[in-house]
Amino acid sequence: MKINSSKNIKDLLLKNLKKHVDPVFFKFTRNILNICKDRYAQDDILLGVRVPKQRALVKKYIDLLNFKETEKLLQDKIHELRFIALVVLSKKYKKANNKLKSKIIKIYLRNYKYINNWDLVDTSAAYISGHYWYNNKLDKFWEFAKSGNLWKERIAMISTFYFIKQNRFDETLELVEIFLNHKHYLIHKASGWMLREIGKRNKRTLLSFLDKYASIMPRTMLRCSIEKLTKQQRKFYLKKAFINS
Repeated sequence: MKINSSKNIKDLLLKNLKKHVDPVFFKFTRNILNICKDRYAQDDILLGVRVPKQRALVKKYIDLLNFKETEKLLQDKIHELRFIALVVLSKKYKKANNKLKSKIIKIYLRNYKYINNWDLVDTSAAYISGHYWYNNKLDKFWEFAKSGNLWKERIAMISTFYFIKQNRFDETLELVEIFLNHKHYLIHKASGWMLREIGKRNKRTLLSFLDKYASIMPRTMLRCSIEKLTKQQRKFYLKKAFINS
């Protein structure tokens, strides 16, 4: 199949997406992604297509999407098109040589403002920026982590999931310390999730961190981090937090 322009590939994707719009899923997803008035994603356009359907379209059309077309999709107001673009970039990154990896990370980082919801970050950061930063200098990582921008911060935190999978925990733990006083629940959840992942691989490291910081951790962060601990351990750390709250 030959596509003549990025407009045509967008039209083709939209035509296929609209075939799979699910009104029930739309209502549910609009709420959890905050695509509502006066919420952080109020300017997004959501169609309401389930993720497996979106991934199926990626598989079908990925070879038709060059980097320029993919970047345009990433900048679109339609949430599903941005999601598709990020899955495409993630898959292309995985198979790319070092030169193409450098090209993809540049596209990814310069478009961070369009990676502006938790699902968009979570489906891409560990696979693109996480892998890249793990294997290269961390200057840009710390720039994102300390930027004060919600999406840069979440990209930095979720990127460390790749580090954690390699049993490298220092950056994650340092970043969680930085975010202990963060005001946004999306950072609390991401931090707690990464701590939980550390605990799956090295429980002693997680317990040591909790012994030091459980009393001052945001409740959402704490609850996420202790999900895989024993019932007795969960009660211990929650009680410690309660006493010091």
